[in-house]
Amino acid sequence: MTSTTLTRVPDAAPVGTPARRRTSGRRTSGRRFPVAKTVLGISLALTLIPLLYLLSLSFMGRADVAAGHLLPSAPAWGNWEAALTTSGLPRAILNSVIAAGFGALITLAFALPAAWAMVRHQTGGKTLTASILAPWLLPPIVAVIPLFTLLRILGLNNTLVGLAVVYALANTGLAVFLLQGFVKKVPLEIEEAAALDGAGTLRILFRVVLPLLTPALIAVGVVVAVLNYNEFLLALFLTQGPDSQTVPVILSLLLGDKVQDFGQLAAASLVGVAPVFAAAVFLQRGLVAGLTSGAVK
Repeated sequence: MTSTTLTRVPDAAPVGTPARRRTSGRRTSGRRFPVAKTVLGISLALTLIPLLYLLSLSFMGRADVAAGHLLPSAPAWGNWEAALTTSGLPRAILNSVIAAGFGALITLAFALPAAWAMVRHQTGGKTLTASILAPWLLPPIVAVIPLFTLLRILGLNNTLVGLAVVYALANTGLAVFLLQGFVKKVPLEIEEAAALDGAGTLRILFRVVLPLLTPALIAVGVVVAVLNYNEFLLALFLTQGPDSQTVPVILSLLLGDKVQDFGQLAAASLVGVAPVFAAAVFLQRGLVAGLTSGAVK
């Protein structure tokens, strides 16, 4: 006898339901991506077009600039040579990097303990944050004369050390305000466990909190360093010689009263912003990690 094995066919799923869901998801994605790409393209255009025109302007002679051309008729390589050799720009870039970098480090050294104490120990109550941030909102011109007098008394006028200290104190309030949000996202249970193990206040801060806030410190440090690098008014009044003048001051001096060489100024501007772009690319991973810290639980 021949035995026949019957195989039971499983019940088919409701026809149309998964396909509809997948189709709906694809349609939604198809609707969202063009909008996102359009917004991204517009943002890139608004960012790159001024830089591209600045690059084109750096190769223009005075005749092309006066005629309002978008592209140079003949590349004026002398603009770049003059920007790198006769303007004092390389020394100014070094001065800006030193003042901005050390100023940012001093700012973080003050801001981290202050933000942690204000969040965890309620130091100063609810009004201390506003009191610290309020001076940062004032126009810098109101502090020029007191700072100039104070640095002259301390013997730090016209020095990079004095400029770095001024930058550090000027941005401490902003750094404290930014770091408070990151400190609040650190689980309190971790600090309590360290305290139960016998760790003191400073050990908890530097051994527990500091490693967890490294991405946030990088992000805040980059923001503060860029603000220091681009600062003009304080650097103009507190530095009087090429040994301490920064990039914004040197760029302002390239604009003469009678003859204005915009081609050389454009070339010097591109060279001056190169360290900022390099730092942003080099610290991109830490910057993004710090800005998005705590966004996903």
